[in-house]
Amino acid sequence: MRILVTGSARAIGRSTAEVLASRGHHVIATARDVSMLDDLAVAQRLALDVTDAKSIAAALSNAGEIDAIVNNAALDGSGPMESFSLDRLRAMFETNTIGAVAVVQQVAEQWRTRGSGVIVNVSSVQGQVASPLGGAYSATKYALEALSETLHYELGHFGIRVVIVEPGYIAPGMKQSYQEPGPSAYDALREQWDGIDSKMVGPGGRPGPELVGNAIADAIENPDTPLRVRVGADAELILGVRKQLDDADFESTMRATIGLTW
Repeated sequence: MRILVTGSARAIGRSTAEVLASRGHHVIATARDVSMLDDLAVAQRLALDVTDAKSIAAALSNAGEIDAIVNNAALDGSGPMESFSLDRLRAMFETNTIGAVAVVQQVAEQWRTRGSGVIVNVSSVQGQVASPLGGAYSATKYALEALSETLHYELGHFGIRVVIVEPGYIAPGMKQSYQEPGPSAYDALREQWDGIDSKMVGPGGRPGPELVGNAIADAIENPDTPLRVRVGADAELILGVRKQLDDADFESTMRATIGLTW
């Protein structure tokens, strides 16, 4: 299959491109800075900024007809919402949420006409469960999941599959490009929240991004893949518990598990 992957420069995007290529697919790896893809062994490497309609159109034109898209490009950001930069929040939505829809919109008519295509939108556990200091990122992923579910209903009628992939903590994680320090009143919360990943994934540490890459490849190749795919033991645990408990019981359970007294 001919598969375009956004945000292929590092972590999950890079590993996904590598896994798909190793399985014999024609992979079009993309990133805003195409030079970061020079050492990636894939069929094509293209510049793509998902917040720029002209950049999307140019990349899709150079890619030729494609069978699947992996929307992975994303910006991170953490900090208390009380003081979180609204400019940064808007930028995160533009990349993490609107960018994915912008890419889909430029292929939807062609795919609808031909009656096939696969869209994999990379979400997160935080697309189902928000956390302290992670509200901005969670908000973009919650929104991405909502839009993905709508696309599933709308485009599924025409033979186009949509899959939402929900990884837990993965190593290496996203490049931490923005941290809002916030008022000193939140210092105690930061101290408690630091190292939360080690409490959730256990002594073995975070799994590598190839775990997600393989899950994405499986989702593209298997037409029976469900709408949502959890990736990682911590994702299975957190989302499984969240589904079973109401808000108060879930909060109580997670506070006890991670030792959060804030």
